[in-house]
Amino acid sequence: MKWKKLLALAVSAGLCIGALTGCGGSQTGKSDAGKVLTIGDTTFNSSNEEPDINPHNAYAGWACIRYGVGETLVKYSDTMEIQPWLATKWENTDPLTWKITLRDDVTYSSGRNMDGESVKQCLEHLIANNKRAKQDLKIASIEANGQEITIKTTEPKPALLNYLGDPYGCIIDVNAGFENGMVAGTGPYIATDMKTDDHLTLKKNENYWGGTPKLDKIIIRTITDGNTLANALQSGEVQAAYGMAYESYPLFKNDKYTISQIPTSRCFFGKMNFDPDSVCADPAVRKAISMGIDKENFVDKLLEGNGFTANGVFPAGSAFGGDKVKAEKYDPEGAKAVLEQAGWIDTDGDGIREKNGKKLVVKWLTYPSRQELPLLAESAQATLKDIGIAVDINNTADNNQVVKNPKNWDVYAMANVQAPTGDPEYWFTVFATGNATKNQGKYQSAKLDALEAELSQTFDPAKRAELALQMQQVVLDDHAFVFCSFLKMSMISKADVKNYTSHACDYYQITADLDVE
Repeated sequence: MKWKKLLALAVSAGLCIGALTGCGGSQTGKSDAGKVLTIGDTTFNSSNEEPDINPHNAYAGWACIRYGVGETLVKYSDTMEIQPWLATKWENTDPLTWKITLRDDVTYSSGRNMDGESVKQCLEHLIANNKRAKQDLKIASIEANGQEITIKTTEPKPALLNYLGDPYGCIIDVNAGFENGMVAGTGPYIATDMKTDDHLTLKKNENYWGGTPKLDKIIIRTITDGNTLANALQSGEVQAAYGMAYESYPLFKNDKYTISQIPTSRCFFGKMNFDPDSVCADPAVRKAISMGIDKENFVDKLLEGNGFTANGVFPAGSAFGGDKVKAEKYDPEGAKAVLEQAGWIDTDGDGIREKNGKKLVVKWLTYPSRQELPLLAESAQATLKDIGIAVDINNTADNNQVVKNPKNWDVYAMANVQAPTGDPEYWFTVFATGNATKNQGKYQSAKLDALEAELSQTFDPAKRAELALQMQQVVLDDHAFVFCSFLKMSMISKADVKNYTSHACDYYQITADLDVE
């Protein structure tokens, strides 16, 4: 049936070409406004916690850094090593003190010079307004002296620099304000207009410290539907795309387009709900779910090979990679035995197990902006049905509201970059520890929290990796999460678009080098 869908996409794109007034004309290349590029993006939306580009608001820092508005003190190589960016050097003078030297040639798009005082002001506003940043950074005080800042932490923070490279760490001019969710950053582009869930308009920063940007104007269009995005790229309505559905890739594997792809730690995984009224409060149900999802089939057939199966929290290959821990394998017969032993029996012959008069129905929450998450839900629905578990899928853009009520879901399947700072601690403090900012399932493990307390104050990289492996094994043994697949990050553009490049951290989408020939 796939060829029929691809044919429909091609026909639809052809109709767009013949009727650009209905589908939107191409804005690539030179125009009265100079060089203009339009990018379609499935993830720039409130459902993805990116309602604007204010890095101090939820996860909007991802948009700020991706679209070339903001930059951080450090950046990451594609091997996830820390490199200087707005900071030129740093020193950990004692376990609680960091001295950071800033570039002296940077100007905010507001016209203000970037100095220690402005960076201090930005970071203080960040920790006052972003709960996750406050918890990560543990900043007690910041002193500014010319182009140097001194950060004192309330406890040792070995990964402080890693956290400061997180998108929430974009350095912005707080004095310039936050009107309409827009900010004045240090990047190659300046936001001029924005409408949540619709678009962002950028113009080149003529005074960018890193050289003159090659494009005069960039438009980011929010297009959450994968078919619509594919049609828009084919028709020329957009000239580049982020978040394209993998099933559409065959349409673009020719010399008219460029596909930039790189393996990342972005993972499709499900968090279990430990609320007493959830079926996942039963350890047997969590274990059976972990054994009842066919990850290999999902990657091979539904991701079209554009990913690789997940074992633990992190991809294989690093010192703390998931290849070094033990997770459940796909074992439907074993899963059936686990449920039988726990008293989940199909007594009425309808194929769905019951216990104490309660049907084994899993409420599976997910969202559509990551195009393959609904496919994962359908795949899990099919294989879990085979072991006697019914899956009720709620695929909604309102996921951030739905997940707040523990009565609304049992498994919340999402996409997340697991190690966006190049350090393992991030994932646990966001999702798994007792006070984690996105632990909506209320998972509690005294052992995990004790290991995190040790990790948070451990400076030795080898010891940090060892602790991260122990922590992965804790959450796997508790079946608190099920890790399904890691993704190859891909971006697609017209062949005349240059330097539209994927990175392992999933940042740095728009740079001064982005161009249209």
